Amino acid sequence: QVQLVESGGGLVQAGGSLRLSCAVSGRGFSHYSMGWFRQAPGKEREFVATIFGYGDTTSYADSVKGRFTISRDNAKNTIYLQMNNLKPEDTAVYYCGAEKSGALYYRGWGDYWGRGTQVTVSS
Repeated sequence: QVQLVESGGGLVQAGGSLRLSCAVSGRGFSHYSMGWFRQAPGKEREFVATIFGYGDTTSYADSVKGRFTISRDNAKNTIYLQMNNLKPEDTAVYYCGAEKSGALYYRGWGDYWGRGTQVTVSS
């Protein structure tokens, strides 16, 4: 069974930075594509960034390109999301997800999900 646990959320002022982590237990981590999604109050969950199981291929939402960086450490079964120049509109619960097919993204992406970590950006 695969379990995902996010950490690193918090309250930060606009222009600040946070680094989210997602620790994954269970087999097959290095074969899964991994990603971050977020959900703001009253809105649907949206794609933020994903990364292939091997190599450095990544994909980002236009709203975070140039500000957020996704990375993974397969030796530690952990992925990260470095968030710089945060804006109030980045406020949301951030969820870590894993995709067994290895696809970067498609509608319905994600076989496993964490419980989320709150990120709040004040203006």
